[in-house]
Amino acid sequence: MFTGIIESLGRVESLQSVGGDVRLRIQTNLDMSDVHLGDSIATNGICLTVIEWGDTWYAADVSRESLNRTTLGHWKVGQPVNVEKAMLPTTRFGGHIVSGHVDAVGEITLVREDARSLYFEVTAPVEIAKYLAEKGSVTVDGISLTINHLRGNIISLNLIPHTAERTNIGTWKTGSKVNLEVDVLARYIERLLLGDKAAETQAQSKISMDFLAANGFLK
Repeated sequence: MFTGIIESLGRVESLQSVGGDVRLRIQTNLDMSDVHLGDSIATNGICLTVIEWGDTWYAADVSRESLNRTTLGHWKVGQPVNVEKAMLPTTRFGGHIVSGHVDAVGEITLVREDARSLYFEVTAPVEIAKYLAEKGSVTVDGISLTINHLRGNIISLNLIPHTAERTNIGTWKTGSKVNLEVDVLARYIERLLLGDKAAETQAQSKISMDFLAANGFLK
């Protein structure tokens, strides 16, 4: 589990194809003294399992599932990535609950200055729009952010200078692809609303306005 508060800006040191998957090595200034084999480190919002590490780096294997559902398949050596170690029970919960399980890839569609902040619009895939809420939380490349406004599947975000200095958002531009993770509570609420129907094999969610009305959620 993570909080979406970025600890370090790392860099991709190497990408190696291994049996159809990828072995990734990240250079970082994280304190690696308390890292153990099998620990989790979120890298641009992707929960990766540490298989090797040193004082200034860690390595992880990346499955085809992660390559297909995230931006990792397009990463290049030298590019900056947001890094956060898994939270401890004593960690301050400064962001929100982040699992590191990326839901979809979004696209930056607008970037502009807004006083001392940076204003971004991110277009999310339509299938995850139902999990997004104005003033709710969303994780973008591992960063816990508040959705300022929401127009359909377009997310409006403001990032303060502190966040800009400690993350990779300086590389975001119109057309950039970013990893998105919705608030985990939204996913579980959808399953709860399905009730006994959750056990049915579904090509897609059957939650609709008619479903909510028929089950007493709307009056």
